[in-house]
Amino acid sequence: MMQNVHLAPEEDEDDLYSGYNDYNPTFDTEDLENDVAFQQAARTSHGRRPPVTAKVPGTATSRPIDTAFGSKATLTSSMGRPVTGVVQDGVARPMTAVQAAGYTKAAMRGSLFDPLGQARGPAPPLEMKNPDSSEEKIRQLEKKVGELIEESCIANSCGDLKLALEKAKEAGRKERVLVRQREQTGTSDNINLDLTYSVLFNLATQYAANEMYAEALNTYQVIVKNKMFSNGGRLKVNMGNIYLKQRNYSKAVKLYRMALDQIPSVHKEMRIKIMQNIGVAFIKTGQYMDAISSFEHIMSMSPNLKAGFNLIVCYFAVGDGEQMKKAFQKLIAVPLEVDYDDKYISPNDDPHTNLLIEAIKNDSLRHIERERKSMAEDYIMTAAKLIAPVIETSFAAGYDWCVEAVKASHYVELANDLEINKATTYLRQRDFNQALETLKMFEKKDSRVKSAAATNLSFLYYLENELTQATNYADLAVSSDRYNPAALTNKGNTVFANGDYEKAAEFYKEALRNDCSCTEALYNLGLTYKKLNRIDEALDCFLKLHAILGNSAQVLHQIADIYEVMEDPNQAIEWLMQLISVVPTDPHVLSKLGKLYDNEGDKSQAFHYYYESYRYFPSNIEVIEWLGAYCIDTQFCEKAIEYFERAALILPTQVKWQLMVASCYRRSGNYQKALEKYKVIHQKFPENVECLRFLVRLCTDLGLKEVQEYMTKLKKVEKLKEMREQRIKSGRDGSARNRREGSAGGV
Repeated sequence: MMQNVHLAPEEDEDDLYSGYNDYNPTFDTEDLENDVAFQQAARTSHGRRPPVTAKVPGTATSRPIDTAFGSKATLTSSMGRPVTGVVQDGVARPMTAVQAAGYTKAAMRGSLFDPLGQARGPAPPLEMKNPDSSEEKIRQLEKKVGELIEESCIANSCGDLKLALEKAKEAGRKERVLVRQREQTGTSDNINLDLTYSVLFNLATQYAANEMYAEALNTYQVIVKNKMFSNGGRLKVNMGNIYLKQRNYSKAVKLYRMALDQIPSVHKEMRIKIMQNIGVAFIKTGQYMDAISSFEHIMSMSPNLKAGFNLIVCYFAVGDGEQMKKAFQKLIAVPLEVDYDDKYISPNDDPHTNLLIEAIKNDSLRHIERERKSMAEDYIMTAAKLIAPVIETSFAAGYDWCVEAVKASHYVELANDLEINKATTYLRQRDFNQALETLKMFEKKDSRVKSAAATNLSFLYYLENELTQATNYADLAVSSDRYNPAALTNKGNTVFANGDYEKAAEFYKEALRNDCSCTEALYNLGLTYKKLNRIDEALDCFLKLHAILGNSAQVLHQIADIYEVMEDPNQAIEWLMQLISVVPTDPHVLSKLGKLYDNEGDKSQAFHYYYESYRYFPSNIEVIEWLGAYCIDTQFCEKAIEYFERAALILPTQVKWQLMVASCYRRSGNYQKALEKYKVIHQKFPENVECLRFLVRLCTDLGLKEVQEYMTKLKKVEKLKEMREQRIKSGRDGSARNRREGSAGGV
């Protein structure tokens, strides 16, 4: 057995490549004649195998057996293993090298070591693409379609929906051209389905964004019905959203459920969103029990704020108070997944740590956390305000239950806000005493809550015109939180009411320094500057407010009023026109515009705005008087009668308007009607001299017998008037004489 064992020679220990020419003795064909086992196998049936080739024609003997280097017949080893390169069972094995793989001494002689093949020289140049070939044209067209899809998406994100739709349509046209070219060149099997899907999906999205819902639904239908798009069924969610916008809620629910069936359970978040859409659709149709089923499933699988709030709304709609409580507890148990503010407080004075905290304190992630926290607080506050009046026997008891539930959750800070909101609700119900009692409970709490409660109390007392109490609570609010802009504004209001405008301006300025977006302080500062006759500074305040608030009616009115004070009627008219676009039915603004146009001499425009003001508020005596006078000036006396009769109805104790009605009859030539009106006026006001004079004149002109009667009454009334004036005059003279005598006696 040891004859087949070969030991490595000791003289080649230093040769790194020694041993590579050694091989397994099984493959040694040079010594086959001396191999006893091989010769025995060759002579017996143990080594016989079917020959590969037929016998040579014309001979009776087979072809001689060669060695493995040039063998044409089947050879076997001493162990019965077929030699490589021989066909066995009809299958040819690949030939392997006889020599061992690796470096050989013979190969190393006379050759350089060049493993990277650098001696072969540079690689041949790349073959130039033929731009006129069909494949290159198709490739360029595919690239162009992709670019159009990107441009469409970018235009949509920039708000240019029309351009986005045009780009999507152009991409669709070019994609159809691409498909036709594939078919013409016989490469239809290589059609890019992903590109087709992208084109159709983007086109449907842009149709929906442009509110072309029918076209969008048709495009989505093309995708959904095509079995070659494996995930096309998910787009039924988009189709359901379109039907929801069209208020076709039953169709929307059907498509949502079809999409839900095609989305696997591993996509948990997607399924939850679809379930939420189904619940919203059920709320829209008034199927509250079905909606409750959807939202309860969501709250059990993956609770979130929207689903919790919608669940409360559904239970409120069906009037189930106990379930409202349970749903509210589920809502406040939803994890907020927001870090507390302690993370943004530096634990030490390490400058590197402080710099890092300053960097992350107002970054985009921090803004997202604030928005999420604010949204959660809004949902909880709104839900509490919704269910508080109905979950208990009284509104106060319901609010108390909500406050206790919130205190037991991780939204503890909202409990105080709910208490303050409770006081605000009392105010809306006109229950000022309960509101005051609720707010006074906060006087012993922490400074932030105390400041908020004291601010509301100050405002309440200010509305009730109790300036002393309002001042006291304003001082308490400011001392509790000097940086509370609402407290400083209320303090300024109390000082303003006492007539100290300079000090009020200082409080408003301090409020603005603490919060530059405090519009109440800025508005009140403008009013204060108007009181101090600092018109330019007042105008600056209101122009800043206009930039912040946009179309605020109060701000626009103040700007127009300041320009009127500055005697710039053109600017005043321009700002009033902007105000009219905001409040087109305000009679005061319309009459102000009419007055300005009247002062400018534009009577037609003045009549237009005065008449519009009269249409919306037909009880303004100044407007009625101007319209009546305008009709008289333009010789439309009959039209003026309508306005003066309206004035007489508003002020029946003033004879002036009834005399104007009679005068209009007289001016229009209707003397008989004028005479009757004057007689009616004389019965109501028998001592009116003007009425008697017109009666005398009309009776004289008409030749009536009553003329003497009215002349006698006129003389009597005039005599009584003279006697009354003499008595008044003598009384004044007597009192003056007594004053002079008294002053002389004192001297």
